[in-house]
Amino acid sequence: MGIVDKIKDLETEYARTQKNKATEGHLGIIKAKLSKLRASLLDEQSSSGGGGEGFDVKKSGDGRVALIGFPSVGKSSLLSTLTTTESVAAGYEFTTLTCIPGNIIYNDTKIQLLDLPGIIEGAAHGKGRGKEVIAVARTADLVLIVLDAGKEGVNDHKRILERELETVGLRLNKRPPNIYLVKKATGGVKFNATVPLTKLGDDPAKTVNSILHEYRLHNCEVLFREDCGTDELIDVISGNRTYVRCLYVYNKIDMIPLEDVEPLAREPDTIVISVRQELNLEYLLARMWNAMGLIRVFCKRRGCPPDLDEPVVLSSQRHGTTIEAATGRISKELLVIFNYADVWGTSTKHSPQRVGLSHVLQDEDVFQIVGKTNNQQKMDKGYSQRVQAYNKMIADKRKVRTKEGKKKRSTG
Repeated sequence: MGIVDKIKDLETEYARTQKNKATEGHLGIIKAKLSKLRASLLDEQSSSGGGGEGFDVKKSGDGRVALIGFPSVGKSSLLSTLTTTESVAAGYEFTTLTCIPGNIIYNDTKIQLLDLPGIIEGAAHGKGRGKEVIAVARTADLVLIVLDAGKEGVNDHKRILERELETVGLRLNKRPPNIYLVKKATGGVKFNATVPLTKLGDDPAKTVNSILHEYRLHNCEVLFREDCGTDELIDVISGNRTYVRCLYVYNKIDMIPLEDVEPLAREPDTIVISVRQELNLEYLLARMWNAMGLIRVFCKRRGCPPDLDEPVVLSSQRHGTTIEAATGRISKELLVIFNYADVWGTSTKHSPQRVGLSHVLQDEDVFQIVGKTNNQQKMDKGYSQRVQAYNKMIADKRKVRTKEGKKKRSTG
């Protein structure tokens, strides 16, 4: 029996089993087996399949957004409208066959927008280049699932796309579960929880042990710091899940009655637009900006006004929005000699406020970095090593210049 047949049998058994506290442990074992089989199937396809031509797009800009959806829902038209890139749009399906990048300039920020080919049901198992499309989505800061507002009630594409992305380890609009798991050499399984567990059946310890046994984890320490279920535990054990923000974009609202638009607009994480009529596109950009957690901060020198022409763009999805992240964007060397920073803006109690590296900035804050004095730097633990490394770098540069000078004189 092949892997696909085993997956189908387990899915049938899962659908046939009643869902209650008594069967929670059995259902957890089925989910663990399904997760292992799906992972092995994806590894098998990755080793046997060739590379996806056109999908290797270099990551650029301050944020990356991937457009995912079924064919002919308006992804290419959306890319062409929001950016200067022309993506071919036609009345037939699968017009886009490769990954087409474009750039959006919004709030002095460069956002990379990727138009991906339409995917179909079964994309998680490689149908219709779905494997390459979903691999690109894993590298994005935000996923835009584009849906046809006129056909969604019949096709139920939203549920299908969510299931395909969940199958390959993409967790939409979720955060990593607060579960502590450490593998050990000996000692057996030590299980504990700081909160009551209501999603693991009548005997949570037995359910957890059953799932750990399925993954052959016989010596480990598990601590639940929040009320989680079997799915979250399997995600922690697997360790290869990607948590990404997602917005659902219903296109072609000009093709349906107004009374059908309002229920769609009230759904969570949802925007309704019309690319053809250019309706609600500015609101879409604003929601994208907020979903990626982008902010602009401005650096100033002592005694000088802030540089408002070149903001430092930070993202909560990447390196955070702290003073440490802003200092690292300017210069890594500044982090070594950092003493404190003065901040003006909405993130402070008074302006200016003296803060440390852990201070969280807000949009349009102004900050000034103050470095350590020479005497303070000499008191640091790694000062002598930094001096030796600097002297070695200067000596190496002199050697290179001396060799180049000798070559010029010998050839001249």
